[in-house]
Amino acid sequence: MTTTRLPRAASGGRRSLGGLLGLLLVLAVPACSAEDRATSPEEVRELAGGTEAQEARKEAETYLRTAVRAYDKNTPLVLGLTTVNDLCIGGAAKEWFFQTGDDRYRIRCSLKITAYYGADPKRIGDTLDAVLTAGDHDVSAFPTGPIPFGHDDYRTRLVSYYRGRGPNPTGPDTPEPFQLFDPAQTLSWDTVRSSPKTPVEETGPCTENDPPVTRCLREPASTTVADLRRRYGMVFKLETSASDYYLVFKDGR
Repeated sequence: MTTTRLPRAASGGRRSLGGLLGLLLVLAVPACSAEDRATSPEEVRELAGGTEAQEARKEAETYLRTAVRAYDKNTPLVLGLTTVNDLCIGGAAKEWFFQTGDDRYRIRCSLKITAYYGADPKRIGDTLDAVLTAGDHDVSAFPTGPIPFGHDDYRTRLVSYYRGRGPNPTGPDTPEPFQLFDPAQTLSWDTVRSSPKTPVEETGPCTENDPPVTRCLREPASTTVADLRRRYGMVFKLETSASDYYLVFKDGR
């Protein structure tokens, strides 16, 4: 019987080739790991507390609080409760298969403010009309003004409906309207003409307060939505869309 053996040189060559490939792989990993790895908690905290992040945070919060105060100042709504949710998160590790884009940035910080106002349920039509009138002025003066809701055909019919002078603007046998929507803001309120009524919900629990990475504020801390309803008769809720105020990409942008 004849036995065929691989030459020693060839066998050694295969081992050498395997070792070379392994070495190249080891050398390649550090070269790409800086952008492929997830942002560490320490780096997130450092970036979130940096001067650029602090300035961007202050600017974003000032703008959103200006919108909250505009409803209190220019309409019959009475501001009674404000919540602030501020969150900075680090970028994910390289997403090889299910790509969401979360692996492209080192840090992303977003801010959201929600405000609750008391109102007279007997004057909801007048209140909405005042909101729309203030919005007419804001939008004409500045496209992204504090109050983005102005008069249009639907909203005018909504005011008439709540004044008892017109039908439901969404159509017969449809639920009572309870919301105005804009990409930047959502204004909702307790229903007053339907049964059973749908009230604005209480605020959710605060997340961990750990500045500068997370902030959760409730002003005043002891006030509830139910407190406002008992005092004024009904509640309006203004919810701002989450604003990404600080974003740093891994490629340096």
